[in-house]
Amino acid sequence: MIVAEAAGTGVTLVTIDRQERRNAVDLDAVTALGDQLEAALAAGTRVVVLNGAGGHFCAGADLAGVEQDVFVGALNRTLGLLREPALVTMAAISGACLGAGTQFAVCCDLRVATSGASIGVPAAKLGLAVDHETIRRLAAFAGEGTARAMLLAADELDGTAAHRTGLVQRLGDLDAALAWAGSIAELAPLTIAAHKLGLERAGGRADDPDVDAARRRAWSSDDLQEGLAAFRERRPPHFRGT
Repeated sequence: MIVAEAAGTGVTLVTIDRQERRNAVDLDAVTALGDQLEAALAAGTRVVVLNGAGGHFCAGADLAGVEQDVFVGALNRTLGLLREPALVTMAAISGACLGAGTQFAVCCDLRVATSGASIGVPAAKLGLAVDHETIRRLAAFAGEGTARAMLLAADELDGTAAHRTGLVQRLGDLDAALAWAGSIAELAPLTIAAHKLGLERAGGRADDPDVDAARRRAWSSDDLQEGLAAFRERRPPHFRGT
């Protein structure tokens, strides 16, 4: 249902595999996805690439027989783990990326999509409403005008249009996403964690103590000394996250 595998040094590929439902997620799948993200954090994974099996990313939520509050609680846990500063999370999008799939995608840091992908939030066709964090992130990444069309008119974007708006950073397939993830995994993890935390809290106070502490950890790290030494010696750095 949810499969995790190593995909290079520091990279974990997590695959939603419910192909009979175009990878729509039920309570068990959402819970298992959260569990795999927690396992990746515990293992020191630097980059998680999330994708769907069989040509679709995730066609939404499969709510049959599930109490709303229980499902939403599990979903919010998983979305929060995708935003965890210690991980870079990347969505490799193809086919349908709808509803909960779009929620997963916008909670990832980076998005790679095929040109033929279909990204949308069809909640208005069902009578549902998504959480405020999804709305905020969609507006921030795609632009408020595009977000309004997606949320109020249930418009969908193909991968090319999503790339044009900035919602998707790169066009490409899973191999392209994994190659990008591999290059990111070679960068300084404490720097990335500090920057991600700063981005997540960009709308808050300018003197956020947690953001400042993360910045100080990077500046006082062994990795900084390694980066400076590698620059002087004209060699690739080997960052350890310490």
